[in-house]
This record gives sequence, structure tokens and C-alpha cells, in this order.
Amino acid sequence: MTDLEAALRRAVRGEVGFDVTSRALTTMDASNYRRVPLGVVAPRDADDVAAVLGVCREHGVPVVARGGGTSIAGQATGTGVVLDFTRHMNRLVSLDAEARTAMVQPGLVLDRLQDAAAPHGLRFGPDPSTHSRCTLGGMIGNNSCGSHSVAWGTTADSVRELTVLTARGKRLRLGQEWAGAPDGLRDLVDGGLARLRTGFPDLPRRISGYALDALLPERGADVARSFCGSEGTLGVLTQAEVRLVEAPRARALAVLGYADEAGAAEAAAGLLPYGPLTVEGMAVDLVPSTEGLPRGGAWLFVETGGESEAEARARAEAIVRAADVVDARVVTDPAGRRTLWRVREDASGTATRMPDGSEAWPGWEDCAVPPARLGAYLRDFRALLTSHGLRGTPYGHFGDGCIHVRIDFDLLTDAGVARFRRFSEELADVVVAHGGSLSGEHGDGQARAELLPRMYGAETVALFERAKAVWDPDDLLNPGMLVRPAPLDTNLRFSVLPREPVDVAFGYPSDGGDFSAAVRRCVGVAKCRTTSVTGSGVMCPSFRATGDEEHSTRGRARLLHEMLAGELVTDGWRSTEVRDALDLCLSCKGCRSDCPVEVDMATYKAEFLHHHYAGRRRPAAHYAMGRLPVWLRWAARARLAPVVNALASVRPLAAVAKRVGGIARERDLPRLAREPFTRWWRRRPSGPDRSGDLVVLWPDTFTEHLSPSVGRAAVRVLEAAGLRVALPPTLRGRAAVGDGTSKSAAALMTARRGRVCCGLTYVSTGQLDQARAVLRRTLDLMAPVLETSAPVVVLEPSCAAALRTDLPELLHDDPRAARLAARVLTFAEALERHAPHWTPPAVDRPVTGQTHCHQHAVLGDAPDRRLREAAGLTGELTGGCCGLAGNFGFEAGHYEVSTACAEDQLLPAVREAPEGAVVLADGFSCRTQLEQLAGVRGRHLAEVLAEGLEEE
Repeated sequence: MTDLEAALRRAVRGEVGFDVTSRALTTMDASNYRRVPLGVVAPRDADDVAAVLGVCREHGVPVVARGGGTSIAGQATGTGVVLDFTRHMNRLVSLDAEARTAMVQPGLVLDRLQDAAAPHGLRFGPDPSTHSRCTLGGMIGNNSCGSHSVAWGTTADSVRELTVLTARGKRLRLGQEWAGAPDGLRDLVDGGLARLRTGFPDLPRRISGYALDALLPERGADVARSFCGSEGTLGVLTQAEVRLVEAPRARALAVLGYADEAGAAEAAAGLLPYGPLTVEGMAVDLVPSTEGLPRGGAWLFVETGGESEAEARARAEAIVRAADVVDARVVTDPAGRRTLWRVREDASGTATRMPDGSEAWPGWEDCAVPPARLGAYLRDFRALLTSHGLRGTPYGHFGDGCIHVRIDFDLLTDAGVARFRRFSEELADVVVAHGGSLSGEHGDGQARAELLPRMYGAETVALFERAKAVWDPDDLLNPGMLVRPAPLDTNLRFSVLPREPVDVAFGYPSDGGDFSAAVRRCVGVAKCRTTSVTGSGVMCPSFRATGDEEHSTRGRARLLHEMLAGELVTDGWRSTEVRDALDLCLSCKGCRSDCPVEVDMATYKAEFLHHHYAGRRRPAAHYAMGRLPVWLRWAARARLAPVVNALASVRPLAAVAKRVGGIARERDLPRLAREPFTRWWRRRPSGPDRSGDLVVLWPDTFTEHLSPSVGRAAVRVLEAAGLRVALPPTLRGRAAVGDGTSKSAAALMTARRGRVCCGLTYVSTGQLDQARAVLRRTLDLMAPVLETSAPVVVLEPSCAAALRTDLPELLHDDPRAARLAARVLTFAEALERHAPHWTPPAVDRPVTGQTHCHQHAVLGDAPDRRLREAAGLTGELTGGCCGLAGNFGFEAGHYEVSTACAEDQLLPAVREAPEGAVVLADGFSCRTQLEQLAGVRGRHLAEVLAEGLEEE
């Protein structure tokens, strides 16, 4: 333990982390930069903050305040002690609806303030796209804005009073008329009045530099306002009083289509006289699908408000009439508006990839110019990109002249970094030529502070340095930001990664087979840190259950980054820090779909476990549950199900079995089916001849041995729909597709018996060599099926997802893998595609339950929704993850997190369901979780429809 660490532990009541994991989690924010801190402190209150500042001042160690870590310019990273305000100092202290003010702590997430203000008809005006995870302290530090700034301004416009601690421990309450000003600040302003009145561009989004002009007497000498945007370099915020605005009772969203980006940009300023709440712009490059959008190559998202829906719509329609558009759409219903806004908000992540999949990076993320100059600026910006051979797709706050863009900089080679510098210098000159600001929202940080003399001139920058010295004479707070900055091309986070591809098992087709590139996908926008899911969203259940950064998708990606870097995490694939962070990953695959850049932590976890345990003894659960298909097949062949079930019902014996198998003692062991599904299939009478399409029904391990009723129900429904059902061959050789076996003498003599398997349990436990062997055997067995056009219907969503994604990515060198993956259909997809004219039975009941996380992430549930609607099954299923997640919830040490995940969405939905509701749960894990935690029987959709057929 270092002297600094020991002193901090004595001085503060909050957590002090100098361990590898704590430091690794804070080396980066959402920028291109990386700094390794000495340690992290989570203060409990302002006294703790003062104690940290005192200890660090004594040791000469810098301090960096950090909120959600979503800064895009590098200002939330540092080499000293990082203050993490999200753990304890995250409360809404009070809310005065009559005065329209709120008292907040710096770690409060913006959405929590919005949730508290909404019942009073109020809201906080600024709303960055990261509203579900950014903190008020970070917003004040960066002077954040968001899409509604044309109506409600920047964070500085919403600040009333700030309570801060200076680096030397003085507590100040900042406000107007010099309230809380440190000694010497007023003299500095009085001596530079002329420069402060003439040296600052006049535009709505001028965020760069210090806002010293807010201290002018004619502007109320507002010390609190001037503190906003100081990026933690002047003082440490401990509490803030902020203003709230009245939220419109109703809103409408006009989406205006234009031929191209330039047309949208030039139209934006002309819409401002109509008093819109937003004027946001984006081009088609950033839109994965234009479904729901009006025709055009670029769009403005213009929101209007009113006392009623009719008034809001009328204002939106007036804007449509006034705008010269290719096409337009006005939406008033909340669900429709949320869907469209999600397209815009996800652009911050979508923009990190070019249309061809290549990487793009921030650095010139948010320049701003006067709105009337936006069209001309964008033309010059595009020309500069072209001259440097770079690409980027602008989007953002067109009504404020603020543009976001990610550019395909090469930040991995010396030549690429040199071009990054040249482009940055030239673009700064272009922005200044248009009367703009280098930063219009996210602050300067390391990305732009070096270039501030180009915008302000040397004398104004010297004034900034003097202001910094007044507030922080020891340069203790976030040094290297805003004044005396580090060069913009140093401390790049990519420079520490290996230059040669890492030897891995999966193919990583979207990342050129490069595991480092896959890990680089995480840019830090932290959508995984949201504390609630919307709609059918899933990511990230373990973070919502624990609240710990290391158990978020971003946290795990950061640890993998540091593992590859080898500086902090020094033992590579053997790292216990990475292993422990991945331990609570449920492999739900939610990040694969919900993360804007499609980080796939389930695959990364499997890859890591494969290497981590190579040549070493594995945890008992990997043998017990990772090889579950083997144990269940053995039990079925020996017809031991009744014996196993009887033994499992004896508590002492079950306890021993669970201890030996690494299974949580709180769990009940699932009962084995007395008759496996395929045994029932072989003895069932032949059904009537069908003329419909042939479908091959996949007998997954769970349907086969644990829940054969699902398989029987699926056969009943598929045949009722006129389809011919067959099972996969069980002999490798020339087995025919038909009845799941081959009785020909030739086949029996020349082929080996086997069962198909998706390899899911092996993949989820990182036993990738075994998974490959199982999958190759499966491809051999499925060879006759691949010679036909028959689809493969998979009832278990996790198995379907494994066949769709894990199979082709793990056996990327076998063309049969991609062919089989393309054949996989869910139960609902099979009925929709191959029995389109079939009418399901009218069940006519409400439903509750949860969309399987793998279905949401990989397969999609639109056909299921349509099938439920056709059967009269009304209501929506929740998002999230059930928490059992295959082997995860059964493993010892996971029970608490598993149940917390279930309590997040699934169990409340079931408790609140109307009487007589059908509890739908297509996954065996989901059904088991419901049974063990709620005593509720969940059913597969096939079972519900089969029951409906019987009733008819």
C-alpha cells in the first residue's frame, strides 16, 4: 500500500481503490485518449472531497472529477486520483416545484432528475443523447446542451447556484453579482474588460475556453455561469441548484425530408422563428433503416409543444408548410416519437462506424458556427475531409449550428496520427473563419485545447491561464486541460494496443478477424450503464443488478483493452481481474443489439474463458453444466430419469450433487423428462400426409430432455398448419431426411450415430475446442438437410441464436456453417414464411412475460408479435433478461444477481399481469426462473397455440 493510498484510506469514509480493476475502469472516457490513474476514490460527501483534496495537495498528486465518463474530449481521464461521484454523491437532494428549482449532487444521472420533475410538469432543459447515464456534475463541467437547446439553452442557462471546493479546500457558493468568487477573480476581470467584451464569438453554442465574459458587470457578474464548462479545472462541484422549465403538455415531432445534408443544414436556421423545441439533423449514412422516415437523403427532426396534442400538431404542420421539403411526417403518439428519436440518439454510437464497417473516431465531434453559416461551413468541412482523404458523416444540432461527426482517422500508425494533427489544425482555422467555436457541446479537453489560440488569440488564452491560477494556484485540478494542454496527438488510447492480430478462436467477421478491433468497438458512450430498460431492451442486466462499472459492458471492454495493452493488466489471458469482471456477464447478448456499436461481450467472454482455462482445471460448473448435453444423453440412454429425479428430491443428496457440480445451493435441480422428445417422436403414429413445405425440427437439449412438451406442441401446431415435420438425421453418412433415424442397412453399416447440438453450453463456458468438435459433428449430420431447401426450426431461442451467430463465427473456415445458420428459423418465423395462409386458433387472452434476451438480440421478435396478434394474445412482453441465462443463474455465487435481474422486469410484469393472463416464456431458462422464483408456470408459444387447437 502506497503512502498516498494509506493516507486516503485514513482520511475518507468512501471507497478507495488503487487495485488494477479500479484503475483500469477509469483509464478512458468516450474520447480517443487514455491516462492511467494512481487510484480512484468514491467520496460519500463534501467532507470526503475536501479530505481527498487535502491529501492529494500534500502529496502533489492531481485530482480529476468524473461523472458518467462519457466525455468525448478526454477531460474525464487523468494520471492522479479520480473522484467517482456516481457511487454515493448521486442524490436528488430536493425539488421545489413552485420555485421550479432542484438541488442535486454531482453524480445524479440526468434521467433521474427528469423522472422526479415529470409529475410536476417540469423538466431540466438540456438533454444530451447520453441522458440515461450522464451526470449533472459532468453536464455542468462540460456545459452540456442536447437537442432542446434551441428552446432551453445550455446547462449554464439552467444553473442558479453552485457549491464548490477549491483545490486548497475553500468552500464557495457561486452565484450572481460575484457571489463566491475566489480572491483575485474580480481584479482579473476588471483589468480585462475590453478583451472580455470583444474577444468572444457571439453564438448559441460557444463552449470552448472559460466563460469569463459571464463575469462582465452587464451580464450580472455570474460566477456560477462562468464556472460551467470549466471541465473540472477550477474547482470540484459538490452540489448544484438548477432551474427547471415547464414541460409542454403535448408534443409533436415533424420529420422533414431533404434531398441531402446541405439542404437540411441551410433550412434549419429558417425554422427558428417558429419557436421549435428541437431542430436536429442527420443524413441517411447514419440510419440503419429508413423505415418510418419520410423520403429523402437527410432529415430534420423538429419537435413542437403545446397545451394539447392538436396544438402541438398544428405547430408542427405549420413548420412543414413553411419548410421546402421533399417529404415530411408528423408524429404525435409517444411510442412513435420515441422510436424516431431513438434513431437520432443512437447516431452517437452508429457514427463510430463507416457504412463499410470501418472505424471512425471523435476528435472533431462538436464544432459550432452561427446557424446561418451552417450550410457554408458544412461545404468547407466536406471539402477539407476530401482533401485529406478522410470520411465522416455530420449530424447533430442543426438549429444551433452545432455539428457532431466521427471521422475515419487512422490513429494506429504514425502517418495516420500525423494526418490527424494536420487536419485538426486546418479545421480549427475553418471553424474560426466562419465565426465559430471549436467546441459546441462536449468541451475542449485534450482534443482541442491546444488549438484555442487559433480561436481566441494568445492574449485571451493568457487570460484563461491567469484565471486558472486564481482558482487553482497549485495546478492540482485536471492539469493539461484547457490551459497548458497536452498535445492533441499524445496519450492516444490506441497506441498501447498490439499491432499484430491476437490469436483467437472466433472469426470476428465484422472486425476483420482482429480481436483488438473488436475490443476497440467500445467507444465509451456507456449506453450499457442505463439503470432501466425501455421497450424490449436488454443491455446490461448485470450492471442494473450491481450498479458497478466493472459489471457493465463498457467496464468489461475497458478491462479487455487493458489486458491487450499489458501495462496495468500484466498477465494477459490469465488475468483474474478480467475473469472476475466477466464472471457476472450473463452472456445475454443484449449488447450485441442494444449497444450502438454492437459490442458482443458474450462472444468476448467465451473467447477469454477459452484462453484463461487452456490447459488448466476449470470450475466445477463448467464440467457439470457446460457438458450438460453429454450427461443428459447418458441418462436418457440408460433410462435413468426416474432414478435421477428421485435422488434429486432427497435434500442431502441434492446438496452434495450441487456442491460437487458448482451449482448454487439455493437452486432446485430441474427434473428430467421420463420420455425424451425424440423417443416420443419415434413411437408416435404417423400423422396424415401433408402437402405443405418440409421443415426440420431441431431437438435441442432442453426440449429433448427437460421440456419435451414444447416439442410435442410444436409438432402439433406445425402439422396443423399443413407443414411436413421431420427431425435431423442421427447417423453420419447417407442418412435420409425424414424421421430422425435411418433404418437402411447400408446406412447403418457405413455411418456413425450422433445427435445434433448447437454447442451453446460449451460456448457459454468457453470450452471452444469441444464446441467446435460438437458443431463439426452436427454439420456432418446435417449434410443431407443442407442438400434440400428445408428450413431448420429451432424452438429454444438461445439455441437458435447460437446456430445463427456462434456457429458461423466459430467455424468461419467451414462454408457449411454459414449455410446452416441461414436455414435457422424460429417457430414463429417458420409459420409466417412456410404457412402464410394458416390461421392460428383464437386464444383471446392477455399475455405477460419477457421476450427472450437472445431472441431480442439476435433473432428479432416481429414474427412472434404478429403470430400472437393473430391468435388474439394481447399485451406486450417486457425487456431485460430473466437472470437465469442458461448456466449463469445455476452457478454458485450468482444467485443474488440472478434474482435481481429477474426482479428488474420479469417478475414485476408477472405480478402485475391481469387475471387469466398467459405467461409466455419461450426459453427453458426463463420458464425455470419463473417456476423457482415465482411459482409460476411459463409456457412456450407453441404450447399455448397447441392448447388452443385442442380447445377448438
